[in-house]
Amino acid sequence: MSSFYALFGRSIALLVLVLQGACAQLPEHVDRPVSTALSSPNGTALEALVQQRRKADGARFESGFLLLAGPPAAYGSRLALIEGAQKTLDLQYYAIHADASTGRLVRGLRAAAERGVRVRILLDDLHSTGRDALVLGLAFVPNIEMRLFNPLAGARGSSFARALNSIGDASRIQQRMHNKLFLADNVLGVTGGRNLGDAYFGNALKGNYIDVDILAAGPIVRDLSRSFDSYWNNERAYPVQSLVKRSELEAIRERAQQADRELADESARAQNSPPPPTPEAEPKPGAASTPAQLARAWDEKPMDLQTARFVWAPAVMLADQPGKIPADKGAGTTRAPGLVVSQPGDAASSSRRAAALETSSDLAAGSDTVVEGLLQLIGQARTDLLIISPYFVPGPDMKQAFAAARSRGVRIRVLTNSLSSNDAPVAHVGYSRHREDLLRMGVELYELRSEQTSVGNAFGSSGSGGSLGESRSMLHSKVLVMDGRLLVVGSMNLDLRSQLQNTEIALLVRSAELSRAASAQIERGMREGSWRVELNDGSLVWRAPEGSGLKDTSTEPDASLTLRLLLRLFGPLAPDQLL
Repeated sequence: MSSFYALFGRSIALLVLVLQGACAQLPEHVDRPVSTALSSPNGTALEALVQQRRKADGARFESGFLLLAGPPAAYGSRLALIEGAQKTLDLQYYAIHADASTGRLVRGLRAAAERGVRVRILLDDLHSTGRDALVLGLAFVPNIEMRLFNPLAGARGSSFARALNSIGDASRIQQRMHNKLFLADNVLGVTGGRNLGDAYFGNALKGNYIDVDILAAGPIVRDLSRSFDSYWNNERAYPVQSLVKRSELEAIRERAQQADRELADESARAQNSPPPPTPEAEPKPGAASTPAQLARAWDEKPMDLQTARFVWAPAVMLADQPGKIPADKGAGTTRAPGLVVSQPGDAASSSRRAAALETSSDLAAGSDTVVEGLLQLIGQARTDLLIISPYFVPGPDMKQAFAAARSRGVRIRVLTNSLSSNDAPVAHVGYSRHREDLLRMGVELYELRSEQTSVGNAFGSSGSGGSLGESRSMLHSKVLVMDGRLLVVGSMNLDLRSQLQNTEIALLVRSAELSRAASAQIERGMREGSWRVELNDGSLVWRAPEGSGLKDTSTEPDASLTLRLLLRLFGPLAPDQLL
């Protein structure tokens, strides 16, 4: 979400222009043809594959799951879904970046559309500016439909221009669709923390996100599809053609190509060598893309779904209603929250595991949002809570839930970003306000070490893949493991933004096997890739990661003095709910 915070910072600088209001308006009376997910996956190759795998495993439950902890698995699973789909592909994302990794996926989507697959892409509108606006060109490809959720009015040449145009409607800028779904033929799908772009697949040069997704198979995917449909057919979703013209995208493309040529010329002059040819990609790769990045993105192989090892288990989906984001701006607008909770109907009614999951879903159903549903689940914890939240800004009810769990003897461990690994340092301010209170109540805090030799090393998984050389690591996973038997993977952070403003989605899977696998990776990452924060005589101390050769420190590790001073100076001005 780094671009959001950069945009928010610019918006603060422009508050003097609030009284001028917005310069452009969203279109009215927009035609939104209603469409829904494939009614039944029967007869598709992917459905046959799922049934074959389930039968071969002698599975008791109808839905299967595979944890995707590293870039190769995350990227390869999406390629496999694109290439295996015969009827439909539905994508819902907060951000899709126009770069090398996404270029390969985009070409796959175009090829799928050409062979008759109906492709629907629903994208939050915050990032679709500048070079990243080029992904909107998919809306003009036959058999591909694309809509923008909660769009901002105005030209898409730059984020700054749109921030200026929308400053009179700041509340809508803050409220974003943060869900992530990648669904094929309504029978296989990926959800979790990743957006689409180089940094999410270990392919960026300067910094890569550590993320976790989960591949789901079977009836649970129908619940994910119903959530997608509720957003797709909502009045907040605008067809791209109602907002953007081909000519505007072509002008953006020409500017991006010119920037690429200038950068290539500058690099060639510095090396006294002829400029390399501009590589072909769709959309055009970012200016930072290199031949190595393009080769890496292209050479990634689709996952072999025939040999993928699914864990068959009961599960439920939690999803915020699209009405959590108001449809119309204006003083009279109110949010219409509400949580969609699927039921674990694919489990035998006599199963104690399924019954326990039904109890969890019943409790969550009494909540208004995904995060509030998770707080209800935390109230059921009996022994252990293991949490990853990149942006961790606990509100009063969250702290109360932690305090109640600690009073029951529950061990709570939280992994979040350090100041140096956080791509949104201002969010670290909200976390740091509560750090000492959390430590005093017995919550164990770990902060990611930003400099890792590879993305895989941060979670201690040698097979998870890494980035191109050494780069900054930034935590982006959103995971909760409760009592070693319930695994939650989703798009939500444990912060007030996810709780009150963004829409989110999560899968809750009742599986000791998956919980053990996730816990083992997270615990190793805590030991070897993170600083443990402790209180020593009332002062904070950061204990160095095991085997790192680093020394303990009494200041925010790896962060410059300038950054620490700036946050100390300006941090108190930002309320928790805006972080």
